[in-house]
Amino acid sequence: MIARSWHGRVPTSKAEAYHEYLLRTGLADYEATPGNRGVQVLRRTEGETTHYVLITLWESYEAIRAFAGEDYRIARYYPEDDEYLVEREYFVTHYEVLATAPAPDRAP
Repeated sequence: MIARSWHGRVPTSKAEAYHEYLLRTGLADYEATPGNRGVQVLRRTEGETTHYVLITLWESYEAIRAFAGEDYRIARYYPEDDEYLVEREYFVTHYEVLATAPAPDRAP
């Protein structure tokens, strides 16, 4: 399995709207792409800037290419992204997933 990590920054005033936009665009596309194994959306606010990190899981690089294009190292963007993002980061990062573990049962 391959993890694909993308980072973006938006003005904090647009953070909630951007999350809703992500649900309609990227997350919907991930779900519709064969070979996608899930996504985590992380958010951190630092004053007037809110950071998003998306970590998607893929069964193979071929599945990532089906989503991102032949040069899968380049970030994929949508037409309205410029209304939210402070800048476009050109590349994403990929990692081999060596292990995953379910959260331990924390019930008393």
